[in-house]
Amino acid sequence: MNASAAQSTEQRPTRDVLDSLIESGVHEMNRERTGLLLSGLSAGLDIGFGPLLMAVLLTLSTGGFGDLTTELLLASAYSVGFMFVILGRSELFTEHTTLAVIPVLDGQASPRQLARLWGLVYVGNLVGGMFFTVLAVLLMPGLGVVTPAAFEAIALKLVTHELLWLLIAGMFAGWLMGLLAWLITAAQETTSRLLLIWVVTATIGLLHLPHSIAGNVEVLFGLLVSDGITIADYLWFLSLATIGNAVGGAVFVASLKYGHVVRGGK
Repeated sequence: MNASAAQSTEQRPTRDVLDSLIESGVHEMNRERTGLLLSGLSAGLDIGFGPLLMAVLLTLSTGGFGDLTTELLLASAYSVGFMFVILGRSELFTEHTTLAVIPVLDGQASPRQLARLWGLVYVGNLVGGMFFTVLAVLLMPGLGVVTPAAFEAIALKLVTHELLWLLIAGMFAGWLMGLLAWLITAAQETTSRLLLIWVVTATIGLLHLPHSIAGNVEVLFGLLVSDGITIADYLWFLSLATIGNAVGGAVFVASLKYGHVVRGGK
C-alpha cells in the first residue's frame, strides 16, 4: 500500500465521525420546539441521580472529601446521571456545545439555529434539575439515607472558589464533555460507550470541575438546605460554568477537530 492510500485509510474513520456528528447536529436543530424542550427537561431530571447518589455515599461513608476511596466512589456516582442521560438519548446542553457547533462551522446550519437549540435544551435542563432538586431535598432525608449536611458539602465544593477558577475550570469541563460527544460517536458498542462515559465524567467529578447542568443540581442542594450558600453564589456559579462549558466544547473540541479533519485532505 502506498503512502497516499495508507493516509486515506487512516483518515476515513475520522471523517465518518465528523459526518455523523454533522448529521446528528442538523437533525437536532430541525426538531420540533416542544420535543427539544421536553427532552432537555428529561435530561435535567435524570442527571440529578448522580449528585443525589453522591450525597447518599457521603452520608453513609466514614470518609469524606479528601479521602481517596471516598473521592473515587463519589466520582463514579457522579457519572451515573450522565449514563442515564447519554445512553437514554436525552438532550444535554454540554453535549450540544460541540455537536451543534460543528454543522454551523460546516455551513449546514445558521448561528440562529444554534442559539435556538442551545436555548431550548439549556432551559429544559435547568428546569428539570430544579424539579429534581426540590423533590430530593423534600423527600430523601425522610428515608434516612441522606442528610442536609451531605447536600451542603457537595454544594460548597463548587462555590468556594474564585470566580476566575469557575470560568477556567468550566472550560475544562466543557472540553471533556465535547471530547465525550466525539468519542461516543466513534464508539460502536454500548459497553464501549458506557466505559467512555464513566471515564470522562468520573474525571470531571474527581477534579470537581463545574458542569453547568449537573452543578445546577449540586449547588441548588446547598442553596435549599444551607444558609451559607446564597442566591448570588448560585447565579455566579451557573453563569460562569455555562460560559466556560460552552467555550470549552465549542473551541477546544468542535473547532479544532473540525479544522484538523477538514484540512487533513480527502
